[in-house]
Amino acid sequence: MKRIFNRYLVLFLVFLLQVSCSDDLLEPKPLSFFSPSNVFNDEAGFEAALVTMRKALTEGVTGGRRYYMVGEWAASEAGVPTFQMDWYQTTPYFDRYYTFLPLFSEAYEFIKNTNVLIGRIDEIEWDSPEERNTILAEGYWHRAYWYYWLVNAYGDVPFVGQEVQGAKLDYFTHSRWAILDKIQADMEFAVQYLPESAVPGAITQGAGNHLLTKIYLANLEFDKAIEAATRVINGPYALMTERFGVSADDPVRNLIWDLHRPENKNSPENTETILATVDRFEAPNGAQSTGLYTMRHYHSSWWHSRNRDSEGLAGTMDSGPMYDTLGRGNPDLVSTPYGYYDIWETDAYNWQNTPDLRRSDINWVDKHELVYNNPASADFGEPIDPMNYADPQDSVQLLFPFPFYKTYAPQQDPNAVPMGGNGDWYIFRLAETYLLRAEAYYWKGDFASAASDINVVRERANADLITAGDVSIDYIFDERARELFIESPRHSELVRVSYIMASLGMDGYSLEAFSENNWWYDRVMAHNIMYEIQPVIIGNSPRIAPYHVLWPIDADVITANTKGVINQNEGYVGAENNAPPLETIDESTGVE
Repeated sequence: MKRIFNRYLVLFLVFLLQVSCSDDLLEPKPLSFFSPSNVFNDEAGFEAALVTMRKALTEGVTGGRRYYMVGEWAASEAGVPTFQMDWYQTTPYFDRYYTFLPLFSEAYEFIKNTNVLIGRIDEIEWDSPEERNTILAEGYWHRAYWYYWLVNAYGDVPFVGQEVQGAKLDYFTHSRWAILDKIQADMEFAVQYLPESAVPGAITQGAGNHLLTKIYLANLEFDKAIEAATRVINGPYALMTERFGVSADDPVRNLIWDLHRPENKNSPENTETILATVDRFEAPNGAQSTGLYTMRHYHSSWWHSRNRDSEGLAGTMDSGPMYDTLGRGNPDLVSTPYGYYDIWETDAYNWQNTPDLRRSDINWVDKHELVYNNPASADFGEPIDPMNYADPQDSVQLLFPFPFYKTYAPQQDPNAVPMGGNGDWYIFRLAETYLLRAEAYYWKGDFASAASDINVVRERANADLITAGDVSIDYIFDERARELFIESPRHSELVRVSYIMASLGMDGYSLEAFSENNWWYDRVMAHNIMYEIQPVIIGNSPRIAPYHVLWPIDADVITANTKGVINQNEGYVGAENNAPPLETIDESTGVE
């Protein structure tokens, strides 16, 4: 799989890049029909390109192995990568099953499509400047979205701002700060022209200001971040506070359950959605994704034959109603006590007593609810007992709680393995906007306003309210973990804050020593017990170092770029060949 990705990106660097668009998401056509000259000859062609960009959001955050949200949470205090817990094994040459290398090339493929649209925007005659600028604004949003992710996953990366129309082997790395300045300027233009409302999956002014808030925070523009977030909060949005949607009449469930039903995320009733992907099982073949895969990625392997009963026999099995409901968990993310106990402000023995609806018993599947489902077992119906494991360390993968209210996505195809069916997925919602503004207030030293914004989110969840004295950057990120688990890219947001603290010289951090001493590493080590106990799972144990704050760039990408210099991140092989990154981006060409 790695070689396929490598060859793909080498082609990106060497050959003519062709855009691949469909004029109708629900009626896929052969990709070869859609060279840029055939697509971008009228407004409908540009609209078709936007459909492709919107679909890329689904490819980027949900689905099978190429599911970057898994990697984001596995690179945090909330989990570890199941099959490659030892981060020293993640190198510029190797990435076992994970996305720390492929995200780089995949993001540039998505960016390629945006550049074609942006570069060809004036090749047709528009009915009005407003129509032209609205299309361009959404193109800028998609490009900014992927560059924001890149600079917070990899740091300094090349900025490619134009359609590449021939062989090009002279890419150079730009500084993260130059790219942030560029996408900030683009988004400041974009929010003027994005529509206030749009069809599900399309980019609105709210989504523009939400992304701009994140960019302002990354650029240490805290006043502007507050202003952008306030525009969203004062816009046509409101947190959901009453039961709604497909399960509204189910008295067993609660509001938080409703909020995360896939069918409700793009519902007109849901005033909290700023942007969500559209992924429907009933769409024609080729227009669907492979499904959300949330029940595979985030559920423990409770069904596995290694779950032995008191007689040493297989107590669980991969069939039956429990299997259909809980799914075939084969976690790419092994969750940690930080996420399922610690942040709920209670201990592992009293978590049921928390008033927080997000941790209510009905919304989670906990260890005692994972039972032997093999009718032939002597312990049928009894809770799985980890003392029966051949190796007690098996419990790390086979037996941990999970937030069922977020991960449950029934498999619509009755013949498919239950891994998590098709469904819409949040990209941005209003609860995060409040937490982003709270963070901006924190950096400004306005802890009272930060607490007020945090309490808006906590009050909806029926959680205890906090005071200004409770506010810290650690508390804000605990609240983000409570509210935004597997919604917002965790690692990238932690890295963004690490850069802020290093830029401000807080707590002994600095940009000069970023790869040796950073907040991301210190926080992970403080809260992720896996790096302390170091269980042996599938032949490796959790180990991590400060330089893993940034992911490695694929060595094949660097070596293929024979006439330029793409830098490797410090700590990885190849960083000794780095050159100073470019600090400016030419607005007319997209390069220095």
